[in-house]
Amino acid sequence: MIVAHLADLHLGYRAYHRLVAGPEGENGPRYNARERDVSLAFHAALDRIIELRADLVIVAGDVFHTVRPSNAAIADAFRQFARLHAALPDTPIAIIAGNHDSPRALETGSILTLLQEIPHVTVVDREARVLEYPRLDTAVMCLPHSVLAGGSLGEIEPTTDARTRILVMHATVRGEAVDRMLGYVSEFGGAQIDMSDIRVERWDYVALGHYHIATQCAPNMWYAGAIERTSTNIWIETGPKGFVTWDTKQRQGTFHVLPTRPIAELPRFSAWTSQDGGRYLEPSWIDTRIRDRVERVPGGIDGRIVRLVIDDMPRDLFRDLDHRRLREYRARALHFHLDARRPVRRPLVPNAAIRPAQSLEEEATAFLGEVWQPSSGDIQRERLVSLARMYLERAGSDEADPLVDIGDPD
Repeated sequence: MIVAHLADLHLGYRAYHRLVAGPEGENGPRYNARERDVSLAFHAALDRIIELRADLVIVAGDVFHTVRPSNAAIADAFRQFARLHAALPDTPIAIIAGNHDSPRALETGSILTLLQEIPHVTVVDREARVLEYPRLDTAVMCLPHSVLAGGSLGEIEPTTDARTRILVMHATVRGEAVDRMLGYVSEFGGAQIDMSDIRVERWDYVALGHYHIATQCAPNMWYAGAIERTSTNIWIETGPKGFVTWDTKQRQGTFHVLPTRPIAELPRFSAWTSQDGGRYLEPSWIDTRIRDRVERVPGGIDGRIVRLVIDDMPRDLFRDLDHRRLREYRARALHFHLDARRPVRRPLVPNAAIRPAQSLEEEATAFLGEVWQPSSGDIQRERLVSLARMYLERAGSDEADPLVDIGDPD
């Protein structure tokens, strides 16, 4: 049996305020470029799943980017899951809710339940539930975000005699070994569960969602990763995006790469040089280094998401750069981010220890995401972090627009 494991679709995700034509062509409506990218990745994933003739499809949370997605995102999800069912009419589709899909208020219904109008689609959004598929002799235990957010469930035990037993959950798995694999918090706001509580050896396969980088955490346990780069910091997920299939007979997982928007992290450098006792580089030298890095991008920067970090850049030096050329880069790329970071105070004593520099963006992300404790349960921490990053990025651009569409605050 082939199990297709998708996670973190984030349909409706938007960024950068660039509009592109949709499937209707140039005469049709315009869409946010990144929202369109995510939709195209989703279409490509389903195309591949249909080609593989998957026997079971699992979506491990965060189908939508917000609990109140746009009408276009809802319609796209419904049409595509309906297309999947039409192509694979005997294949069940199990979907659980992630933190982005889960309203905080109990009386607020989840838009995910609309997808249950499609035959063979089952949505588990609030309570733990075991889905039985007798034709496949398979049972799937579903643990959506809201179940795990209330605290540890203790040891999670299979409750079925089915030949194939699968566990699907949307959470951050913690434990000494898995912490080293994951390395960082991909997205704030998720539930946490200890690896020891999962008891992975009791399951044929464990399908995880929430962490945006595809990671095999155990021989039979995978994070499928997001299908596109939609986290609050896309620069920590520059590798390939896709989904996982699990072969229950071979007991082997396969990662399938999806086409995504090209991304380029240019080699960073410092505007400060230790030569001649220490001094700042001339603006023309900095312009030359920027141009050299841009010109070395294979295939060019056109249509890409690009970032170049320059350390130790005073404001007055930044103002003297060739901003006409920078605007040309921004016009060519989908998004060109010149991340000019302010100078760090240097020790007066030679070889004295100094704390590694952090940008304002990094400090704000760490403080709002981990240190600061919200005063109200209504505050969405991940939304706050995302807005802070957006405002800081726009404040550092010479093309900042004072009118910013922040979307629905809920």
